[in-house]
Amino acid sequence: MKRIDRLMDQYCRLLGAAMVACLALMVVLVFGNVVMRYGFNSGLTVSEELARWLFVWMTFMGAIIALRERGHLGTDFLVGRLSPAGKKVCLVVAHLVMLAMCVLLLRGAWVQAVINAGSTSAVMEVPVAWLYASGVVFAVSGVLLLLHNLWRLVSGQLDESELVGIRESEEQPH
Repeated sequence: MKRIDRLMDQYCRLLGAAMVACLALMVVLVFGNVVMRYGFNSGLTVSEELARWLFVWMTFMGAIIALRERGHLGTDFLVGRLSPAGKKVCLVVAHLVMLAMCVLLLRGAWVQAVINAGSTSAVMEVPVAWLYASGVVFAVSGVLLLLHNLWRLVSGQLDESELVGIRESEEQPH
């Protein structure tokens, strides 16, 4: 299991690097477009569309990383007061609901990607399926991460501190 954890960590580091590249490219595109419009009365037509696509991909990649690091928003008001057995039940229920949502997202994103495979974007003239592929990548990654967490729980490898599916806010004093 340690090998799978290392593989997942490397995948998330790769996604983090891709997010940095997306953000840097978005800044260059948008800032460059603003300078060109106001300074030279011209602009990059691809700037807005590509920045929007990069933002969508960056959002889904960030969601994968947040799922891996249990960084999504939540509250442990109820679950934090339960016994370890109660926390395990809540974790299983939450993971099953998230798995169902990932399956729905996978199905919907896949259908949209197939429908839009022949359609191209207005400016870049790239198949719109690439935009919907971000949902497919998130859903598949989410399913794998959630199944891995469920396996760790069932096999007794999940630490008691990991039974609450959120992380305390870094802004709150401990």
